[in-house]
Amino acid sequence: MPSKNPRKAATALGQGTRLSDLAYQRIFEILYDRRLAAGAFVSQAQLVELTGVPVGPLRDALRALQAEGVLTIHPHAGIQFIKPGLELTRSTYQFRGIVEAAAVAVYAETAADAEISALLQRHKDVEKSIMREGLVERTVADLELLEESLHGRIVASLNNALIDTSYHRIRNYLRLLRLDRKMSAPLALRSVREHMVVLEACLAHDAPAAVAAIQAHFASALQRNLGLY
Repeated sequence: MPSKNPRKAATALGQGTRLSDLAYQRIFEILYDRRLAAGAFVSQAQLVELTGVPVGPLRDALRALQAEGVLTIHPHAGIQFIKPGLELTRSTYQFRGIVEAAAVAVYAETAADAEISALLQRHKDVEKSIMREGLVERTVADLELLEESLHGRIVASLNNALIDTSYHRIRNYLRLLRLDRKMSAPLALRSVREHMVVLEACLAHDAPAAVAAIQAHFASALQRNLGLY
């Protein structure tokens, strides 16, 4: 649970962390933990209680989140969080597709073979685990780590701080979109194998093939998140 003591909150993530940044992160944690439901309408006082952050810094965080489209502030009424739907899903995957199509071409041309091979082997290991055990807590956790590792390294290859910051926010949206996603072992395997096609193209240092593979992966992932298959 968040600390209700502002001084403790100020140092919770290390000295120098702004309280508004702490509030921003804690709001997402509350959404991920389902302590607030998608589409929830709450008061500012409730968010102070939930985050353990004073009202001033909390307001700064709320203004930032409103600008990002995560919530709407209704003056003298309360705060309404978004309920992820078609538009947010489409916009999120469109952004990812634009950024990562450019990034994967760079990654295919510059990443070390040893790094790509290690990532590919991790995918093969998770593929075998899912085929053997299905989607259990351990394989779900492994799947999430693979997602972060692959896409994180691809984006990092651009070496662009502005894109890194924007992509961090997009990952927040993705976690929100996935809260109500119904994942099955066959769908998980499909995602892992799409990743492997991307990595195989990167290992061959074939940038056009890597771009085509990641575009195909995002097209399929969008359909999965919309529940089309």
